[in-house]
Amino acid sequence: MARYTGPKSKISRKFGEAILGPSKALAKKNYPPGQHGRGRRGKKSEYALQLQEKQKIKYTYGMLERQFARIFHLAAVKDGQTGANLIKLCESRLDNVVYRMGIAPTRRAARQLVAHKHIVVDGEVTNIPSLLVKPGQAVAVREKSKALENITTSTSINSSKKYGWIEFNSTDLSGVFINYPDRDQVPENFNDQAVVELYNK
Repeated sequence: MARYTGPKSKISRKFGEAILGPSKALAKKNYPPGQHGRGRRGKKSEYALQLQEKQKIKYTYGMLERQFARIFHLAAVKDGQTGANLIKLCESRLDNVVYRMGIAPTRRAARQLVAHKHIVVDGEVTNIPSLLVKPGQAVAVREKSKALENITTSTSINSSKKYGWIEFNSTDLSGVFINYPDRDQVPENFNDQAVVELYNK
């Protein structure tokens, strides 16, 4: 299963944002990681900034290069703006949908639930976190997994979080991916246009 397994705080410090979940490291060390992190003050090139935005999206959604390239290709051939399509498709990944529903506290945890076959899509068990959920498809916790402590704890904590493109019933732990979100509905801070410019070079 493709995923980043290194230290989360290192990635958070690299981008200056807690993109892999809350991180105390940002408060203690608000400069990039590495031997020369504190002393880096040079202005970044346009290419470096574009590459950084691409990496930020990859780390946020837990994708490696091949998966990201596939998503970008799908976004490019789809009608509409490529950058907006890219984020929409990333948001439709099954692990992300599970996370947005509040079934898991982080995308990493959501990926694990999917991989361990605790999630069903339209009644069918699936263990593919990168599965692209289509509008109208139902996503739910498998019946025998509903009593798992991790799931019950997460849903009780995240029950107040609502997203307009997802419908979720915390009682029976099931929901529907209603539609792809509009770009301005996604709360993460991405410069998707920079990624498009990077690929168009």
